[in-house]
Amino acid sequence: MGREAEILVPPGYVFTGREGTRTLMQAFGNLLTEEELGFIAPVEQEGEVGFPWFAVFEFGESGHVKDDEKGDLDPAEMMKSLRKGQEAANREREELGYDSLSITGWAMEPRYNEITNNMEWALSLRAGNGAENVNLNTRLLGREGVMRVTLVCDPEILESIVPEYQELLEEFSFQEGQRYADYRKGDKLAKYGLTGLVVGGGVAVLAKTGLLKKFLKPILLGLAALGALIKKLFGGGSSNEAEAE
Repeated sequence: MGREAEILVPPGYVFTGREGTRTLMQAFGNLLTEEELGFIAPVEQEGEVGFPWFAVFEFGESGHVKDDEKGDLDPAEMMKSLRKGQEAANREREELGYDSLSITGWAMEPRYNEITNNMEWALSLRAGNGAENVNLNTRLLGREGVMRVTLVCDPEILESIVPEYQELLEEFSFQEGQRYADYRKGDKLAKYGLTGLVVGGGVAVLAKTGLLKKFLKPILLGLAALGALIKKLFGGGSSNEAEAE
């Protein structure tokens, strides 16, 4: 995925790069960033079009994020900030004709893995039409920035797919020289820490990659327009590529 990272795509999954990801996100009704790098999803059963879940990769050159807040994470204060920020994000969504989103709580409280240098949390969301959705957010810390990975699924399947998703992320790695441990004195530092990954990045993710059930349902049901788009991008088959960059 660009010069920053790579991921091994196992059999049974499909992957598309920057342009394909942007095309899909627009079709799903999401606001775009300038940082989309990849989209990965398990293949549905033969004859079906769509995905039971998917994950979007975006890279931000924020600088090196120090993890010295790892012992002081405060989920309650983070939630207050996220909800306040979402009010502003909703104004932008509504101007563009999208449903508003409300944060109903944590599906998984923020946690930091200091062995892998990954930050992870999940938000439960409700759309203006009452549809519910979960975004599982993973932040993979690198030398020069952060790879943002957002898993989108229906709430009822989150627990069952987390092990599969985490196993998939084990196939992700930053390029040599771009890993967290490759940081050297004098490298650019991010203006925020681990709390900022959740609070600062969360609003953007909610606005830009929070897929709603009203968009997810038609894909699973094989809506003709999106079905044709998916077939065009992926050819209807699983990926047998050893590596996607």
